Amino acid sequence: MSTKSQSDRPPKRPRLQIDKKDATNAVDSIALLEKEDTEKRPSGESPGVVYLGRIPHGFYEDEMRAYFSQFGTIDRLRLCRNKATGKSKHYAFIQFSSSEVAQIVAETMNNYLLYGHILKCKTLPESDCDEKMWVGANRKWKTAPLAKIRRLKHERRRPPEVWNRLQRKEGSRRLSKAKKWETAGISYSLD
Repeated sequence: MSTKSQSDRPPKRPRLQIDKKDATNAVDSIALLEKEDTEKRPSGESPGVVYLGRIPHGFYEDEMRAYFSQFGTIDRLRLCRNKATGKSKHYAFIQFSSSEVAQIVAETMNNYLLYGHILKCKTLPESDCDEKMWVGANRKWKTAPLAKIRRLKHERRRPPEVWNRLQRKEGSRRLSKAKKWETAGISYSLD
């Protein structure tokens, strides 16, 4: 078995430099747009966070981003979901690049009728905003294959001591059932 030395390795490729003229694919152009948006924001302007409540079924991350982007640039968007089922908890947080835009959104969208639900919308002060509330923001929700997870958990290999304990428990359960049946006058063998 031979070992490779430093000189045998291929040289590392340089990182790609994105130029506005060369941004051909969607990923490059999105990165360019995000960079331009952060450059456009004045240095003294702070982002604003909006709480959106009573969200109807079917109005999820993609629809929210498409709808609220008409007001201004969205930095982060998080729809709160149930961890077990993945269903919406019917409230969300949206961070806009400008606090003025957030205030306009809150005033405009409060008591707005959408899919038969009256939305509740208000701005949150910076003191109420925490980084923990943004965990999972800007991600598309992917449902977990719960049936597969349960099956794999059920079929996992168990160590011998655990397996022996389970067998003893099952044996004692069968004995107690057999005694109950015997006292009831039922003759049945579990073996």
